Amino acid sequence: MDEGAGRRRRRKHSAEFKAEAVEACRKPGVSIAAAAMQRSINANLLRRWVVDAERAEPRPSGQARTAMRLPGESFVPVALPAVPADEAPIRIEVRRGTLTVSVQWPSSARHECALWLREVLK
Repeated sequence: MDEGAGRRRRRKHSAEFKAEAVEACRKPGVSIAAAAMQRSINANLLRRWVVDAERAEPRPSGQARTAMRLPGESFVPVALPAVPADEAPIRIEVRRGTLTVSVQWPSSARHECALWLREVLK
C-alpha cells in the first residue's frame, strides 16, 4: 500500500494571487474571513498575508505603526451637554456606505444597546 496515498499536499499561491487577496481585504466592509472563503483558502493564512503586507509597506523613519484606516473613516468630535453619567443617554452613529443611522438609547438599557450594536456590526 502506498503510504502517501490520501495525504493532502500543501498548495502554493502566486504572488499575484496573494496581492489580490490582500487588496480585497482592504476594501470597506470586506472581512478577511469572507475574502478567504471566496478564494477557498484558510482565513488564518490570509490574515498572515495581510500582516506581512502591512509590515512590508515602507514607512517614514520614526513613524509609529497606526491602524489601517479606510477612506473617509475617522472619528468626529461631538460636543455634548454636561449630563451626569448615570443619566446621559447612549448615542451611536453607524455608517455603512452612504447610509447613516443615528440611535439614542437610555443609559439604563445599555445591555440591550450592546446586543443591538453587536448584531448591526456583524
